[in-house]
Amino acid sequence: MDRTYLNTTESTAVKFPSKFYDRQLLESAKTRLVYQEFGQKRSIPRNSGKYVNFRRWNLFDPAKAVNGLTEGVTPNGQTLSQSEVEAQVKQYGAYVEVTDLLDLTAYDPVINDSAELLGEQLGTVVEWVTRDAVCSGTNVQYAGGKLSRSALTASDKLTTDEIRKAVRTLKKNKARPFAEDGRQPHFVCICSPEATYDLQNDEMWKNVSTYSNSEAIYSGEIGRLYGVVFVESTEAKVFKQTVRNAVNANTSSSKTFVLKNDPTDEEAAYLSVGGNKIYVGSTEYTLDADTPYDPDTKTVKLTAAASFSANDAVWTNDAGYRNAETNSSPDVHGTIVFGRDAYGVIDVDGKGAVQLIVKPHGSSGTADPLDQRATVGAKVTAYTAAILNDHWLVRIEHTVS
Repeated sequence: MDRTYLNTTESTAVKFPSKFYDRQLLESAKTRLVYQEFGQKRSIPRNSGKYVNFRRWNLFDPAKAVNGLTEGVTPNGQTLSQSEVEAQVKQYGAYVEVTDLLDLTAYDPVINDSAELLGEQLGTVVEWVTRDAVCSGTNVQYAGGKLSRSALTASDKLTTDEIRKAVRTLKKNKARPFAEDGRQPHFVCICSPEATYDLQNDEMWKNVSTYSNSEAIYSGEIGRLYGVVFVESTEAKVFKQTVRNAVNANTSSSKTFVLKNDPTDEEAAYLSVGGNKIYVGSTEYTLDADTPYDPDTKTVKLTAAASFSANDAVWTNDAGYRNAETNSSPDVHGTIVFGRDAYGVIDVDGKGAVQLIVKPHGSSGTADPLDQRATVGAKVTAYTAAILNDHWLVRIEHTVS
């Protein structure tokens, strides 16, 4: 059963064994493709644009027909309607340059190892793109009965009751179970190792090692519970607090203030996007659209003037319940439970897989007159993912031990 969804190509003939490169790329990328494994796979025909449109008929309401017909009276007709999902494919890629001297003197096979590293990188990119699309749905279940992500505390962990609630939701929404390879019908759950750690003490848990030998299993499958097969991913979605900082000095009626601490790369990236929301103290503000952040001076600019005191907390409300004393929020994990055809993965003419591109020394013509540079690259020619039916996918948000 081929679930790798990969292929590899070379742009030119090289003196190195091409099949060895292919194996390196495949082995490093294959371990990451968990989310992509369960998506409905679709390809856009070549020269047919960058968009794919999925459509489905909306079901009629049985309540409108359950009372039967009145003798001799023709009822009102019903109107057909459809729901649509549109997705646009994108390209992803990266490369490294290898000099002839490095290739001649390095202890390690540089080009081969570069192929392996790029395969790992681009395989993970494909996984992240798919994961983020799958985790963007609106059918959310917050652990512990909470009503929002920011209300989740350290005690709101993933439990068997949460799994049962998700299964109940899917069944009520008439989600289609998976039933491939002779397996009993089941839903699939993709979760982090931390999430499964909190589930495995349950006496109802059935570890994959107890399955019958004749039963097929998925790559990364670790067990099952209540008709749900659990597949573990190290790339499972985790919602972290993006900004956790403080005001450096008192500020009076100004749109700008300076951060006290050097921001992390994640903080700087978030603060550099105009329109993003941040909290200072207990009040929410919007970042300036044009110049929201100056990295040289650590200055943040808002859309409206305000007054702040030194050491006022600067934070974002994008993780769990915030501890006002430490200005920190617990990470929130996104565990998804879904049925068949809940989401799709899309490419163009089968070109959505990671492709290897090797350009050896001497292939650049006059751009490299002394044959000093070779490049090793990896590219995803065209790829995207999208939720096809939000009712058939439940995202359980919770904290972990």
